[in-house]
Amino acid sequence: MQTIPMRGDEAAQTRDFIQSLCGEFQKHNYIDPSHYEHIDVKRGLRNADGTGVMAGITQIGNVQGYYIQDGERVPMEGRLIYRGISIEDLIHGFMSEGRFGFEETAYLLLFGALPTRKELADFNHVLSELRPLPPNFTEDMILRAPGRDIMNRLGRCILALYCYDEDPESRSLENELRQALQLVARCPMIIAHSYAAKRHYFDNDSLYLHRPQEGLSFAENFLHAMRHDNRFTEREAKLLDLCMVVHAEHGGGNNSAFACRVLSSSGTDIYAAVSAAVGSLKGPRHGGANKKVMEMFRYIQEGVRDWKDDGQVRDFLLKLQLKEAGDRSGLIYGMGHAIYTLSDPRAKLLKQFAKTLADEKGMLEEFELVEAVERLAPEVINGSRAVPKPLCANLDLYSGLVYRMLDIPEELYTPLFAMARMVGWCAHRVEEVYNPGNKIIRPAYKAVAPLQKFIPLDERG
Repeated sequence: MQTIPMRGDEAAQTRDFIQSLCGEFQKHNYIDPSHYEHIDVKRGLRNADGTGVMAGITQIGNVQGYYIQDGERVPMEGRLIYRGISIEDLIHGFMSEGRFGFEETAYLLLFGALPTRKELADFNHVLSELRPLPPNFTEDMILRAPGRDIMNRLGRCILALYCYDEDPESRSLENELRQALQLVARCPMIIAHSYAAKRHYFDNDSLYLHRPQEGLSFAENFLHAMRHDNRFTEREAKLLDLCMVVHAEHGGGNNSAFACRVLSSSGTDIYAAVSAAVGSLKGPRHGGANKKVMEMFRYIQEGVRDWKDDGQVRDFLLKLQLKEAGDRSGLIYGMGHAIYTLSDPRAKLLKQFAKTLADEKGMLEEFELVEAVERLAPEVINGSRAVPKPLCANLDLYSGLVYRMLDIPEELYTPLFAMARMVGWCAHRVEEVYNPGNKIIRPAYKAVAPLQKFIPLDERG
């Protein structure tokens, strides 16, 4: 595969040399997968039965999808718990009162308790004051070096905020909380402005930059900043608010939160730690999975003549699994989870509220196709397994459809995830730094390379 464009003989020589190095690397860097079993290494920090290796303690969030009985994993309905409160109770609480809930959720995750009415009002006021980006930040960090990928832009901008901070290295609790609140508040504007720059410089669109508005919620401010005409409906804003609440936290064991905690345990600054979490979330095995789900549905929509025919949908899912269709990965995206077995509570919540919007937007057929995949995929996937396993739809199966119904561009799906998860990352960061029992995270690795002697340069073959 050519990765370096040819520009004359020197470029061709560079390309050929790097290709030869690929062969050299492959010759000396193969690790036999059987080593993991006979050395008893927990690959991916997972036990052989799928349970996670305990690596820390947290009070922030908890994810439950099974319980252990007589040494065996027993499936159960999924539960997501924020600071001891189930996600269902939290959402029902603020939605029953007709309120936006992300700000309340952020307060809960960061500080450990639900705010009083006055505390919530004061918290909202502080976030509003912190939302504007530093002077000339958009011009210097976003417009002067635009990029196609918004997640990479977000990571770069977070690192750059270190340079705009008058006290970036102080480890006082007051300073850490100030920095955390600034990151949470500023993230939506960084994403909106980065997207505007991408559209302008790479998609030949007009450049629209909007400032944050006082009195608007997180969700409302993002929709206002993202859309050229600033227009959105209350239903759209509240559905986006719901998406942000269910994305805000998922325990300390997910890849991005763990990355943030690993860097934080070394004593580095919050900007370095959080930018690492952004880089983790970008990956298609983590936050980038929602884009793969939408790509998969485009293949299904093109390859299935009658979306209402379960037989046709099932046959196409089998083609996906056999690597005969789609991206040829053999994966059915949006199905299955490392912890959830019988159900993912986030997917259930989004599905419940998405159906009403699908009816309004004239997208019930697309919604029902997603339901069909959720219903039929477990049968297809388990058909190739010697021992069938419980398999449920995960959050990604429905989040992409919800964003599409909200007219949010696909390149913003993962950045929206990051915008919500910024709260969880910052909460884990502060907990890691201020938990007196924590030490630098340094797991052991087993070296399997054989010992050899140094060979003088002229004697090497």
